[in-house]
Amino acid sequence: QVQLVESGGGLVQAGGSLRLSCTCSGRTFSSLAMAWFRQVAGKEREFVAAISRSVGVTYSAESVKGRFSISRDNAKNTLYLQMNSLKPEDTAVYYCAAAPPSPTRWVPENPSKYGYWGQGTQVTVSS
Repeated sequence: QVQLVESGGGLVQAGGSLRLSCTCSGRTFSSLAMAWFRQVAGKEREFVAAISRSVGVTYSAESVKGRFSISRDNAKNTLYLQMNSLKPEDTAVYYCAAAPPSPTRWVPENPSKYGYWGQGTQVTVSS
């Protein structure tokens, strides 16, 4: 089993920055592809960014490119999301997700490819 715990959310003014962290336990972290998704109440979960296992190739949604950066520290079993130039429309609950190795192709933006999810952390951006 994989346990994921997010932290770092909060209230920030537009234009500000936050760094989210996701600590992983229960499995070798470097073997997991990881991602961040976000969700607003009443809407579908939205892909934000992902990073591949081992080598760490990154993928980002168009809406956050140039503002958000995903990274991982395999020695610390931790995933990060650096969020800069935040906008009110970034307000959401942010979830960390993990995808273990699978015979099927990993599609970074597809939430069904992730078998493990954290409990979420709220990010609120005020205008």
